[in-house]
Amino acid sequence: MDLSFEQLKSMVVFAHVAGRGSFSAAARHMGLSRGVVSYHIKKLERQLGVQLLNRSTRSLSLTDEGRSYYAYCKAITEQAASAQQQMENFRQVPEGLLKITCPVNMGLQIIVPALNEFKQRYPRIELDIVLADQVVNILEEGIDLAIRGAPLADSSLQAVQLAVLKTHICGSPAYFRKHGRPLSPEDLSRHNWIMYQLSSGSLELRKGERSFSIRPQGDISTNNAAARTAFVEGGHGLGRIPAYDAAPKIHGRTLESVLDDYQLNDIEVYGVFAPGAAKTKKLRVLLDFLKLHYAGLEHQRLLSV
Repeated sequence: MDLSFEQLKSMVVFAHVAGRGSFSAAARHMGLSRGVVSYHIKKLERQLGVQLLNRSTRSLSLTDEGRSYYAYCKAITEQAASAQQQMENFRQVPEGLLKITCPVNMGLQIIVPALNEFKQRYPRIELDIVLADQVVNILEEGIDLAIRGAPLADSSLQAVQLAVLKTHICGSPAYFRKHGRPLSPEDLSRHNWIMYQLSSGSLELRKGERSFSIRPQGDISTNNAAARTAFVEGGHGLGRIPAYDAAPKIHGRTLESVLDDYQLNDIEVYGVFAPGAAKTKKLRVLLDFLKLHYAGLEHQRLLSV
């Protein structure tokens, strides 16, 4: 039996539904409505004369027939994507849409300025930038590149290190006048902190061969890095702040850093992407650009105070 174009399209839709485990996630990735996705699956099941999916209000799973059929549909979809990537790579000028997500404050302070330069260099690449502090599921949301300030946890994804950022323990001059300056790591536990909800909750310091670990406590908590810095500037407590955010405020004397003779753990910034995504020229040039961009800033010591 010859395959029609419509059936091939339905097979690709099915591959995305099965791979993402959700009609809605597949619809978002392909830019279709949920109704259109449902139509393709029902049509495919009717043509094949078998049920491919077990559906309920809360879950979706493959039948035995669906599991077998998915292997073929996935292979067809991957081959089509590889062909598209190969054609893109033949172009001298990279083009196409790149959807990028990164934390809000990091995005505003150092990612968006870099992307501003990138867009000037590669005007035919479209950018869709999502600023969000929560970790986004890049496969479900169709994200090309997620920029994260932590090592890769999900082994099904790939990552490259883009930058290493210094951090500083900071407080406002008014806070230090009222509560004194910490002179040792042990003093830190006696101070109030602005708690950043997305951090590990512990603070590690090193000096020579000695290391110290404290668990800061505080009466203000936030999931936004810019809000944390604002509360520290407001004199409400101490905060561990990335150098790119702390430096202008230290130079402007609204913040002061303490215990600068101790080393803190750096923030390692990674670019995270789906397996095989870096084969596209548009993503490769972005990754190469960001690595060179931040290497240049580090050489100029613009990422540290």
